[in-house]
Amino acid sequence: MSFDGLFTRAITNELSSLLKGGRINKIHQPYKNEIIMAVRANGVNHKLLLSAHPSYARVQITNEQYDNPNEPPMFCMLLRKHLEGSIIEDIKQVGLDRMIIFEVKGRNELGDISYKQLIVEIMGRHSNIIIVDKNRNVILDSIKHISFAVNTHRAIMPGQEYIMPPQQDKLNPLEANEDDVLRSIDFNSGNLDKQLVSGFAGISPILAKEIVFKTGLANRLTLPNTFIAVMNDIKIHTYKPSITYGNTKEAFYLLPLEHLKGEVKTYDSLSSLLDRFYFGKAERDRVKQQGNDLERLIINEKEKNEKKIKKLESTLEDAKKAEQFQLYGELLTANIFMAQKGMNEITVVNYYDEDGASITIPLEPRKTPSENAQKYFTKYQKAKKSVNIVMEQIELAKAEAAYFDTLLQQVEAASPKDIEEIREELVEGGYIRARQKKSNKNKQNQKPVLEKYQSSDGTEIIVGKNNKQNDYLTNKAAARDDIWLHTKDIPGSHVVIRSKEPAEETILEAAQIAAYFSKARNSSSVPVDFTKVRYVKKPAGAKPGFVIYDQQQTVYVTPDEDMILKLKQ
Repeated sequence: MSFDGLFTRAITNELSSLLKGGRINKIHQPYKNEIIMAVRANGVNHKLLLSAHPSYARVQITNEQYDNPNEPPMFCMLLRKHLEGSIIEDIKQVGLDRMIIFEVKGRNELGDISYKQLIVEIMGRHSNIIIVDKNRNVILDSIKHISFAVNTHRAIMPGQEYIMPPQQDKLNPLEANEDDVLRSIDFNSGNLDKQLVSGFAGISPILAKEIVFKTGLANRLTLPNTFIAVMNDIKIHTYKPSITYGNTKEAFYLLPLEHLKGEVKTYDSLSSLLDRFYFGKAERDRVKQQGNDLERLIINEKEKNEKKIKKLESTLEDAKKAEQFQLYGELLTANIFMAQKGMNEITVVNYYDEDGASITIPLEPRKTPSENAQKYFTKYQKAKKSVNIVMEQIELAKAEAAYFDTLLQQVEAASPKDIEEIREELVEGGYIRARQKKSNKNKQNQKPVLEKYQSSDGTEIIVGKNNKQNDYLTNKAAARDDIWLHTKDIPGSHVVIRSKEPAEETILEAAQIAAYFSKARNSSSVPVDFTKVRYVKKPAGAKPGFVIYDQQQTVYVTPDEDMILKLKQ
């Protein structure tokens, strides 16, 4: 829990310095639990993100792009009614709780001045965003409705009085002295970090662990000194926002978390840190919810084809025994007088063998010798004919398995809009039924939206993140002499450099993007092929996104997520 009370205090200070006195111009609700507010303050446009996500709740300025729904949800409409055009007069925290209140001044339908409070409660799965009429202290609405049946202390419902969450009776760590720390700690009981969390408000387990780690040998002298030194920096807003990539997990905080023992990356602001830390995490969660059924279908189809391949390979092995079936039939016919109905096997001389060795032929006791011989001739003819068919079926099943392997990689790297395009592709392929939706004639004519990047020297790099986008990018959008890239023999995205002769650095950056949007995202020294678009062909009847190419060169790269984020337009 990195977003603790002290982190909330820090982000509140950052938001106040940027947004206080700013005007709320636009409000969107791109997803169920998240609000984006466009705020213009001090001549600068900011995007304020308010999230009540059960796992990723937070408040920050964001530079990420969000796709808005065609029809805004009711809560978004209500926020627009009450807050658009209003001024943010103040941003404050409640004590050291994870609560931020935006004090907003605007005008009602009659033109009279009205005061609203937009309250963000960051409480894990109980997180919420609530708009309150300040004069009456009445809830106008909330992004999540909570009845008294769920919470006996208070209801978060339109028309209810707004009641603060229960306050915890803990000491303020920013005002604590050595005696306060000592009174809160029993050195004989151990678990010093847990005692700090229990005794002081706003301190998370991760900060408490860091304080104990910094202390080294903790005693009545060293622990209070370290605690107060850390709090003094936080009190005057001296921060070093960092993400620490430990061996088992990654975490962020106002300062580097040395106890995690990992790579540390620092950021200029808390908001840029949060953008980086949550990059992809909340989106992956949304994609998982939207595409869970697709992922299951793709995995099932992939496994089904892999099982089919094994069966066909077994059948092929039998088919390759055709010569043996012919031999059994001929030897049994030549020695028909030695066989009798009811025998399980017969041993005869193999006259095809130079040494005249004997061979044992299995028989079906219920069949006559003549019927057994005929059975082997029938199996010989069937096996002979089936070899080519089985080999063809194996190739088809392998292509199908590879196709679903590619789709699986695309689902893993998809954004919510990408998921819908993958769903459309599966509908068109006949793998799933189309959902009942309102008809949209323009939808069919819409071009796929491609993700764009810019290399260090300003060259445009374009990425297709699913098969529809890949086909459109490679076969229509790209020029014949543009440079095309793809991971070598690894499922991944088509990437195009908008240049006939890009610089070597641009090729390496584009190759990193291709490796990042592939199944080898977390690997090192990933092989990436590149060639001109003119040498990339889509075979007739091939699956969506499948191409063949030649005249390629290969580079080896290790994807760097930070670098790729910097290149993203």
